[in-house]
Amino acid sequence: MFRWKNIYRGLLMGISDLIPGVSGGTIAMVLGIYRRLINGINGLMSKNWKKELGFFIPLLVGVALAIILVSKVMEHLLNHYPQPTFYFFIGLIIGVIPFLLKKVEFKETFKPRHYLLLVIAAVLIASTIVFKGDHSGAVKESLQLNDYIVLFFSGWLASTAMILPGVSGSFVLLLLGSYQTVIHGLSSFQIPLILTVGAGIIIGLSLTGKAISLLLNKYTVSTYAVMIGLVIGSVVVLYPGFKPDATIATASIMTLLLGLAAAYLLGKIEHKQG
Repeated sequence: MFRWKNIYRGLLMGISDLIPGVSGGTIAMVLGIYRRLINGINGLMSKNWKKELGFFIPLLVGVALAIILVSKVMEHLLNHYPQPTFYFFIGLIIGVIPFLLKKVEFKETFKPRHYLLLVIAAVLIASTIVFKGDHSGAVKESLQLNDYIVLFFSGWLASTAMILPGVSGSFVLLLLGSYQTVIHGLSSFQIPLILTVGAGIIIGLSLTGKAISLLLNKYTVSTYAVMIGLVIGSVVVLYPGFKPDATIATASIMTLLLGLAAAYLLGKIEHKQG
């Protein structure tokens, strides 16, 4: 049976993965489907893959809609209104953190070692800010064989980050200098580029999914502590600064509040839907 409400979940995950510093894994956690997503990815790589189609087809439809409908908008917003755009996602991520702590029932389950793991993970992700400079690279219009090889491995590495909460696949693309080329290719619907990056993403997801599933099954609370730490640390990476311009500052505060409200509403909706 197809789970059609996964279309909007896929749309939100797809939008988040277009933004450097925002993780689709974070959105999957607040939507309450993270563990199901990891198990489903592993299921797709097994002989019982058909059983997972009802979950993934609507999800992929939502991701595809995000790529087709939103990539141009994101490209425009990041180029012309970067600070308010990033503040929306900062608000969204901050709003997610209490939900994640409640989900893992941290007051009952967390021991000192779990808080330590959380802090270490947060510091590790926050420390990547030193690599945050302008690594986007110029858009490559005419791609050669070596460019496709780089894009394939970029998709592979980005997908590994994509399903880790707090670790942004787009940020990995930024570090590799492929972000602008990939975003341009998505917004202009360049089929060879999309297929190349997509192949890398599929392989990366299959390998990372197995590792995360093993950790969740054997070290559930510790794994969640690390993931929550990754989410917290990503706020530092995402922070774009604060320009004193009155219009931009006002817009940024409003989008921050909008992000907080969106996280609260998403949490409430998913809690009611189970």
